[in-house]
Amino acid sequence: MAAAKKTRRETDSLGEVEVPADALYGAQTTRAVANFPISGQKASPFLIRALAMIKLAAAEANAELGLITPEQGRAIAEAAQEVLDGRHDGEFVVDVFQAGAGVSLHMNTNEVLANRAGQILGESPGTYKKVHPNDHVNYGQSTNDVFPTAMRLSALLALEELYPVLDRLAASFAVKAREFKDVLKAGRTHMQDAVPITLGQEFAAYGVAVKEAAAAIRRNAVTLHALGLGGSAVGTGLNTHPEYSQKTIAKLAKLAKLELHPAYDLRYAMQSCAPMADVSGGLRGLALEMIRISNDLRLLSSGPNTGFNEIHLPSLQPGSSIMPGKVNPVLAELTAMVGFQVVGNDTATAMAVQAGQLELNVMMPTIAHNTLQSITILTHTLHQLDEHCVRGITANKDRTAFYASSTIALATALNPYIGYRKAAELVKESVASGRSIVELAREKKLLSEEQIAEILDPKSMTQPQKKNDRTPRQEVLTGSPVIFWDSVT
Repeated sequence: MAAAKKTRRETDSLGEVEVPADALYGAQTTRAVANFPISGQKASPFLIRALAMIKLAAAEANAELGLITPEQGRAIAEAAQEVLDGRHDGEFVVDVFQAGAGVSLHMNTNEVLANRAGQILGESPGTYKKVHPNDHVNYGQSTNDVFPTAMRLSALLALEELYPVLDRLAASFAVKAREFKDVLKAGRTHMQDAVPITLGQEFAAYGVAVKEAAAAIRRNAVTLHALGLGGSAVGTGLNTHPEYSQKTIAKLAKLAKLELHPAYDLRYAMQSCAPMADVSGGLRGLALEMIRISNDLRLLSSGPNTGFNEIHLPSLQPGSSIMPGKVNPVLAELTAMVGFQVVGNDTATAMAVQAGQLELNVMMPTIAHNTLQSITILTHTLHQLDEHCVRGITANKDRTAFYASSTIALATALNPYIGYRKAAELVKESVASGRSIVELAREKKLLSEEQIAEILDPKSMTQPQKKNDRTPRQEVLTGSPVIFWDSVT
């Protein structure tokens, strides 16, 4: 029989609570753990870091303003720095799905810092005589201004890790674009034959898609830099020093190495979570693009014998428990699934953002969780996709060349010569007979060999042609007027 765990007895406004003896958290955290055994998921490290930064900056500001003693300020700041260093990660035990507004996680933070600061000053956990979680760690603060600030700051911190991943992924696609610049292949629209394109052009577009999505996220994140810290309970600044907001946010900006500033209206910063919706929407846009690109990679690599088989993805693991030799596009599949999760997170975030009422949005815990999870899983997934998939992609040049010369859309180049209708008839005959457009055009003597070589060269169809490159002359072949173009010299 397991021995009973040692506890200590703490008292809060509701009465006595048994707290694990060696825990740095206290009574309110213990109640939250008992009340919310929901998901087993704990707060994102980015959110914990943001809360610790806020408490550190506030402790220094309050000490400078004479609102807490220098000794208390130093001890709280030291404890907060330890949290930032990851020394107390196991003390943040509240489930991500918890009481509204984030009160439980906020008090978890206040209790951990108060008890650790007390230890630094010679007290045992749970004493709270030298440093109290509410009276000192939380001086001049409220969950209602701290949590919205932490939510915004944590998103900014997390995005700082996503941006380099996106930059590298876009660069990898650009490298492949240059590598594949001369690899001709058939384009496809409506999943049907279209005019030729180079594999390099396809991959260049993928890189641009990633860069554009990253730029959109950066634009949307601008409003996160305006913080409502100092608004206290309802945005009026009750129980705060007139200099507290400016001083604390300035310290916070230096600590986080970000350009942060007080919100123009502290009531707005508390009432509205629209900046989080903006960022979540940007992440959704990235996810949608990556779902699309990952689907393309799966199609282009499908086969090897019964699919497109235009590119080869790196082989990462066996793909079947029953079919020998099968290898699946696992990272492309992962990317799509993660993208679906991000889209779902955005929907949940949108519902929570609109659920704010009067002076506060109490749905902030789910907003923070969903947004931070989206950033984190995108960061990790796209790093893996880049490092272990995109960089190792190779082209099947024989297959792409076959498709480039076989596409019925080569007839598009004949439009200026024989007209759309006759070109369409040529396409029908090509499909019915299985013979290529070039072969039929040669047999019917619609074009000379030189013109076939020039006009039906797939490579010439992958870039614009100058209007004055050729001058028209009319001839009649098989009774139909045909316009030919001779090169101007």
